[in-house]
Amino acid sequence: MFKILKERLKQGYRTFPFPKERPTIPDRFKGYPLLDRTKCRGGCDECAKSCPFGAVDGGSGDLKIDLGKCVFCGECERSCGHKAITFYPEYRLSAGKREDLIIKGNGAKAAARTKAVGDKKFKIFTRSLKLREVSAGGCNACELDTNVLGTLSYDLGRFGIEFVASPRHADGIFVTGPVTNNMKEALVKTYDAIPGPKIVIACGSCAVSGGPYAGHPETNNGVDTILPVDLYIPGCPPHPYTILDGLLSLFGKS
Repeated sequence: MFKILKERLKQGYRTFPFPKERPTIPDRFKGYPLLDRTKCRGGCDECAKSCPFGAVDGGSGDLKIDLGKCVFCGECERSCGHKAITFYPEYRLSAGKREDLIIKGNGAKAAARTKAVGDKKFKIFTRSLKLREVSAGGCNACELDTNVLGTLSYDLGRFGIEFVASPRHADGIFVTGPVTNNMKEALVKTYDAIPGPKIVIACGSCAVSGGPYAGHPETNNGVDTILPVDLYIPGCPPHPYTILDGLLSLFGKS
């Protein structure tokens, strides 16, 4: 036991001081897209054709990407010979409204900043927020990146945010997956069991829009077709810092 304590003391303080300091994100990470309308030639539509999930619209010349549908594969960036689309390592992607996830070309690097929800009902959770996670038919990638937040490096608990086992002990519901028909009833019952006021968070492209499974008869194309969503966290899966920044944006702390 003493050896363990000694080794722990050697390690020192390992939690990154987020959000006081900006984390180091690898250059290869594909985050917020830069859309340069001045470089877009319009009619070619190669970017839209290359997108496997219909997240890109470029044929009309009004270049835009729906981050709610995007899986950040980079196919549109690679297919555009004019370099009108560039993904850069910006992890702050979350939004309080679904329409805010639609990024339009503006010829300059967008101010990729999480949009705080700013609802008065969230003020009572600023010191303590308990969430019940529901995996509604996803691949578990979003769950893995969410579970990472409980490690020493991120230490989600220092913000007063925790995941709980029972919806009756929760302040909100954290949903991943496209909401399959088999999970729809369980999702609704979990939501109903949470005392109000309650928060609904859609994490990952599947939960936001259905992701790769959008339009499939066994899914429901995301959470907001069933429940009112307060926070959208895009990504496939979202980076742990994207999730953490989104959670903190509920209280304007990001």
